[in-house]
Amino acid sequence: MWDGSSRAEDLSPCLVHLSEDPSITRFVPRPASALPGSPAVVWAIGEARAPHYWLPRECPRIVFWANPETTADDAGRFLVPGPVRKVIAVEAAWLGRIRAATLYAYSLPNETFTLVDDQAGYFVSRDPVEPSAVAPVGDLLERIVGKGIEVRLTPRLGPLRDALVASTMGYSMIRLRNAAPG
Repeated sequence: MWDGSSRAEDLSPCLVHLSEDPSITRFVPRPASALPGSPAVVWAIGEARAPHYWLPRECPRIVFWANPETTADDAGRFLVPGPVRKVIAVEAAWLGRIRAATLYAYSLPNETFTLVDDQAGYFVSRDPVEPSAVAPVGDLLERIVGKGIEVRLTPRLGPLRDALVASTMGYSMIRLRNAAPG
């Protein structure tokens, strides 16, 4: 349980699990509801992709960035000129929930984890895992922007999803089942 003595940025570099629950003492493997028939695992995120999850769990979002395969035309179409190299797009209807949310970052020892998706930064463990530390993430939008990531509000994610899938951009689409239709 979080005792208020540390902040998310104080946690040592390792794998993290983000939750709105500050009282988790042990992560027990369970099947992913979105992947029927999948084995029971504990999910974690690598440090580089953690900002993708600094939003309420059910918040639909699209994260996108230029990668080595991205054409100059696509980079110009999706990214604004300047130092920002990554964007997290969320539906404007979620803004109030994002501002009200409190998330906790759980540091997890990486010994039993295996990387299962490099683009998304997903790691899994088939063993139960006890967190080594827990700390609040803080102001979610401030933390995301503080990492040099642009937050883009949009009425609907559907048009962006369709455009990105047809592009050369790197992307991660999270919880789109909760997005507004269209």
